[in-house]
Amino acid sequence: MSATRRGKRPSDSAITIARQMIPSDANPLGIVHGGEIMKMVDEAGGLAAMRHAGSPVVTVRLDSMTFLEPIYVGDLVIAKAMVNWVGRTSVEVGVRVEAQNPITGVRTHTNSAFAVYVALDDEGHPRPVPPLLLETDEEKRRWAEAEQRQRHRLAQRKRKRPTGQPPGA
Repeated sequence: MSATRRGKRPSDSAITIARQMIPSDANPLGIVHGGEIMKMVDEAGGLAAMRHAGSPVVTVRLDSMTFLEPIYVGDLVIAKAMVNWVGRTSVEVGVRVEAQNPITGVRTHTNSAFAVYVALDDEGHPRPVPPLLLETDEEKRRWAEAEQRQRHRLAQRKRKRPTGQPPGA
């Protein structure tokens, strides 16, 4: 079996990145800009997708970025990313963001997001990704929920395509 088609578990490509927020990351009130968090989400998600695909990836969609709590200058921001679902060339990654007070150790769930990436070959064209090996009930639940999101994304894309336009136009 080729390396491309050998399945991988979600844990094989899971990644955690962390960075302390500094004044240049925030507004004058010391609240971190949402764009800084979105950048971390895309970095963590992209790394998990690359690890799964075994190739470069590009971001094609960032779904449902939810801001639950503010993040402040001085907080340690932790982004945890794990592959939820794979298609032929695409990968959905779920990212959970937490802010931790580095002095007290208290962690707060601040954001969640789903991002979709497409794997690329050496010429920059989409390439197949390995199947996802689901082992736990939690992984199966995440897959089922991701499949529903993918169906919704495809339906949205179909509705937005002008009449008479071929797919991908």
